[in-house]
Amino acid sequence: MIRPQPAMTSPSQPAPERRHILCVLGLLFSLFALRPVWAGEATPLILGIFPNTTAKQIVETYRPLANALEKSLQRRVEIYSAPNFKAFVERTRQGEYDLLLTAPHFAWLARQDAGYRPLLKYTEPVRGLLVVKSSSAYREVDGLRGRTIAIPDPLAVIALALQAELAENGLKTGSDFRTLNAGTHVNAAMQVIKGRADAAMVGQLPFLLFPPEVRKQLHVLLETPPLSSLTYLVHPRIREAEVLAIRKSLLAFAATPAGRAFLKKGGFGGFSALSGDELNAFRPYALQTRVMLRDAQ
Repeated sequence: MIRPQPAMTSPSQPAPERRHILCVLGLLFSLFALRPVWAGEATPLILGIFPNTTAKQIVETYRPLANALEKSLQRRVEIYSAPNFKAFVERTRQGEYDLLLTAPHFAWLARQDAGYRPLLKYTEPVRGLLVVKSSSAYREVDGLRGRTIAIPDPLAVIALALQAELAENGLKTGSDFRTLNAGTHVNAAMQVIKGRADAAMVGQLPFLLFPPEVRKQLHVLLETPPLSSLTYLVHPRIREAEVLAIRKSLLAFAATPAGRAFLKKGGFGGFSALSGDELNAFRPYALQTRVMLRDAQ
């Protein structure tokens, strides 16, 4: 019995398999040709958030902003932070974050040590707050002489600023009061509520994010003058076109309902430019931080 021979394929008429491969390749080529340039990036954009609140609060607060950036840039955005301020400063120095949101004295270090470029800041200035338990008898700063004050971290700019304010009121760290490192702003406040500390130093922005039942148990005894708020910076590896796109995306986000809710919840006010002179005003705190980091090694 003679078996039928398979049909020969003419070069001008591709086999079904070959036609399928050519169609797929053509479709992929057309998709990549039409996609925005940042959608082709294989790696996500790493958004590094200053750890002034808990990891859960950071993700809950900044996910809407990250979602807006993803939609605008057509690139995945991942939120990162660090377990403490020291680790965050080191990771910043190592350039682990593409887009960085940090305190102004850390922003100065980021610019000096890793070449980060300031992009925008929150418009609403911040203050350091010295809080005591609402039910306590403390209503004058001098009443804290010989007492314990909880702090979120020795490197926190509000802790540095409040200690300077207390020194002007005749209370010096170490000799006139003790500090207790609580790790975060909310933990510092909880040390007061639970009676483990007589007062706490917290930032105004984290204070606004405290649950209402926590805030109502605290009384503000002292606050610092206004300080520049958290600052967004970009790593020098980010291309200029994408830097402009990120800036445009943040400003556009602020005009949306989700953006307005984000800014209101955090007490951020809005986004505005940051001058070099404004950042340079934090040089003394930045240099003090650098010495503290070196001594801690």
